[in-house]
Amino acid sequence: MERLKDLESVPAREGSASASPRFEQRPGVVAAAVYEHGQRIRDIRIEEAGEWRNRENAVVWIGLHEPDEMLLHQIQAEFNLHPLAIEDAAQPHQRPKLEIYGDAMFIVARTAHMKDDEIIFGETHLFVGRGYVVSVRHGESSSYLAVRQRCEATPAALAHGENYILYSILDFIVDNYMPVIEVVQEEVEKLEDLVLREQLGKSDIERLYLLRRKLLRLRNAVVPLVDVCRRYEHIDLPGMDPTLQSLFRDVTDHVRRVQEDIDALREVLAFAFEASVMIGQTEQTAIARKLAAWAAILAVPTAIAGIYGMNFSDMPELKFQYGYFVVLGVIAVLCLGLFGFFRRKKWL
Repeated sequence: MERLKDLESVPAREGSASASPRFEQRPGVVAAAVYEHGQRIRDIRIEEAGEWRNRENAVVWIGLHEPDEMLLHQIQAEFNLHPLAIEDAAQPHQRPKLEIYGDAMFIVARTAHMKDDEIIFGETHLFVGRGYVVSVRHGESSSYLAVRQRCEATPAALAHGENYILYSILDFIVDNYMPVIEVVQEEVEKLEDLVLREQLGKSDIERLYLLRRKLLRLRNAVVPLVDVCRRYEHIDLPGMDPTLQSLFRDVTDHVRRVQEDIDALREVLAFAFEASVMIGQTEQTAIARKLAAWAAILAVPTAIAGIYGMNFSDMPELKFQYGYFVVLGVIAVLCLGLFGFFRRKKWL
């Protein structure tokens, strides 16, 4: 790892990228260039890719965005790619995976970034073999121009060829998960604080549900990538450079941390919902106790008034001179006694 960091500190040769001719622009092709000993030699056409990748110490790096079938079949012919891999690359919404076809690898990774407070998911398919890397982007995934520029700025590290390019792309994909996690975490913390202050309303419940759905979709994109990255920690993959194992191990650690953050946020949202439900039940119980207490207090005058309203002729209390005041006094004493009792029980 330290040796790679030392290599990365070596500056790129001046004019190595700008001096090369531009490739012929065509729909679906974002960039296509050949590198030798970590230096950018020139931009190339797709038709030249197969010839360049067979040269010693050369690696072809092609970036595609939503290519058509004709372009994919042309890529297949240049690099002798497996038909099943080409079929998968033509169809987005694949599950993240790593498949080995002979001496070549096909990797699927899901990308995510924030746009207008929404998580936008994309998809990247990678063909990696001796002397070439082909990236196929689907959807609104982030451009890998920044990855290409960073690699070109460190030719000593780029000299490791296709494995270093693959590491750089995977590292870029995983790093882009973190801003998404941070935005979701802020929303989760606001909801958590709201739960502690007051009961969640309907709009807050809907917001909580949407956050859980976002995290679920993000988790479905991240978790399979953990297994994909873990396989790069071993040297049994075709053309794997043992010196890069530590770099792929670092990517695995990052994607595991993202998975742990997602799981933690989902648990927080689950606890927030449960806490909101419990708070609501507690408030309902308190209201029911108050209603029961007042009903018991009001039952006293109701019962006594009911007794004296039965219109029986033989009721000795009706002839008592101070009976009215005594009855009012008894009602007041009983009601006040019940009120004090319920206050001590914290029902009122």
